[in-house]
Amino acid sequence: MDFRYHIHIMTLFPDVVGDMLCESILGRAQERDIIRVDCHQIRDYTLNKQRQVDDYPYGGGHGAVMQADPLYQCWKHICDEAGEKIHTIYLSPVGKVFKQADAKRLQRDYHNLILVCGHYEGIDERFIEECVDEEISLGDFVLTGGEIPAMAVADAVCRLVPGVLSDAACFTDESHWDGLLEYPQYSRPEVWHEKRVPPILLSGHHANIAKWRRKQAILRTRDRRPDMYKKLDLSSKADQKLLKEIAAEESET
Repeated sequence: MDFRYHIHIMTLFPDVVGDMLCESILGRAQERDIIRVDCHQIRDYTLNKQRQVDDYPYGGGHGAVMQADPLYQCWKHICDEAGEKIHTIYLSPVGKVFKQADAKRLQRDYHNLILVCGHYEGIDERFIEECVDEEISLGDFVLTGGEIPAMAVADAVCRLVPGVLSDAACFTDESHWDGLLEYPQYSRPEVWHEKRVPPILLSGHHANIAKWRRKQAILRTRDRRPDMYKKLDLSSKADQKLLKEIAAEESET
């Protein structure tokens, strides 16, 4: 069966990863055959009875390194089954930091992905050189394995596949889609712990609500992520008017 998007995750813990990605929105999308996420146990592709996937690093040092051949045999099996070489990503702390733009690119440019989860002190560099197309990191920190980053990348990419979410606005209005952080959100009750929902959101005036949300998104981005704010294009007449309103309001306080 052809799926709109197919992600393969190479891991030592397929049950943990698979269970997480089969819940909620992604789970329903898999039930409707829009996407598919398959987890592959790397140990199944070892050539020894002990199902060993790691060994001591050459040159000495602490820990162990995942061996190239079990990874390669697993990777080759996936590609052979697909009938093509699949774009392969290794989740690594030395990779490029993952951004929303990468999620868009991966959803747009590929219909299959392989995500490789490392463990221990990493994986044999020769597998990376031969089979990996790019390395991705979640940020400037280190985790015990690649499963959490793989789940994050899979979620971020799959939710952009048409049909997974009910409407494109579900993600185009969110943080990072167009360089802005998302505006504050509110739900019932109208008053909670003596804090009221902003009256504009109760007005029913859609144009004014949209304007308020845009202003709040600009303010939140400016205050919380000045690095993103510097890159924003706020040259439109509407945004220039909002910036003047913000300056006037702040000068009064």
